[in-house]
Amino acid sequence: MLAFSGFTLLVGALLSAMAIVFVYAVEDAFFSATLRSEAERQRAHFDAHGRFAAPALPFVRLYPQGRGLPSDLASQHASHPRRQEFEGAEGRHYHLRPVGSDGTLLVAEVSGQLVVRPLRNELLIWLLAAAGSLTMLALLVGGWLSRRISAPLAALAHRVATSTPDALPENLARDLVHDEVGELARHLDLLHNRTRDLIAREQAFTADASHELRTPLAVLGVAADRLHGQATAEQLPLVRSLQAAVWQLQQTVDVMLALAREAPAAPTDAPEQLLLPMLERLVLAYAPLLDREGVQVELDLPSTLTRPWSPALTHLLVGNLLANAIAHAQAPRIRIEADASELRVRNPSPPPPAVLLGADAAGRERGVKGAASTGQGLGLSIVRRLAERHALALELSHHDGQTHATVRRANSTANPHPGH
Repeated sequence: MLAFSGFTLLVGALLSAMAIVFVYAVEDAFFSATLRSEAERQRAHFDAHGRFAAPALPFVRLYPQGRGLPSDLASQHASHPRRQEFEGAEGRHYHLRPVGSDGTLLVAEVSGQLVVRPLRNELLIWLLAAAGSLTMLALLVGGWLSRRISAPLAALAHRVATSTPDALPENLARDLVHDEVGELARHLDLLHNRTRDLIAREQAFTADASHELRTPLAVLGVAADRLHGQATAEQLPLVRSLQAAVWQLQQTVDVMLALAREAPAAPTDAPEQLLLPMLERLVLAYAPLLDREGVQVELDLPSTLTRPWSPALTHLLVGNLLANAIAHAQAPRIRIEADASELRVRNPSPPPPAVLLGADAAGRERGVKGAASTGQGLGLSIVRRLAERHALALELSHHDGQTHATVRRANSTANPHPGH
């Protein structure tokens, strides 16, 4: 609407200026033609009779050799002898034309014959009224066009905004004409069809993976339990490690499949569970790795402390942090602390990459790893995604030669003294 009205005002101003110039030019051309005709008559009379005749028009006067000009005209003509139009005093207006070579002038004082000047204000009012009317018409046309375009676009945006991955809108372009909005709707229909196919494939993969992974793990679990009942004293530690590894794989499968689902978990609906037994079982599962690396894990948390976390979530959430701490530990001791608001895993280590530090590192840690890491750089990314799905936040910091990985509720503030 602004573009329409602005363009109309510009065109109206240009045409109005051209109209004013045109009427003034026509009026000046009339006076010039009148003086030219009178000058030709005077020259013909001079050639025939040796003298000039009296002008035929009452507003035209003859000044032989340019003498006797009105005072308001004489000074201006002396300064600009080539000009043929002058503005006089008291509203007088002069047009001049030379007649002979001796400086004789025909002068028309046309203030009484002017047509445009008396009508100038009225003409400007009419031009302004016309420009205003055209501007209003442009606003109406612009408003009609904008509504015509924005209405289907707003409806399309509403249908897209209210859609969900499980109920993507169909046939968005069905009731739209073949314009830009219709073209957009057709492309969105194609995109939604591809999205439905992608969701269907991922759901099928999740279901297949759930079945195909759980079945052999269940078989391994049953076999490990039978071996436990038949193992000798020397075999028993190995069987227990096998059972812990099978349990670890089962928990990993459960949480990773849950992470692949669209709907986030609802931690407030989960029952509170004692945190210490879950952490002890986690440390037991990592016992072979801890023994191999010569690292000890110290647990510092109240025995009555609870969390609304399942064993599977605790395993993946804290287990990845523990594995990361083991991989980068510079001292044989890792400390896991917890209180009512936070859980922290800290270990002496070199500073991690700066891109991983802080609570706002989401989306930057995938594939990023320290110089001493031999993994794929995915552990922290998995932990952060798990935390976000369960309304938790992960923050990585480094000070006093130790790396601190802190998990807290997403809406809670940071502990000003981590580790204390």
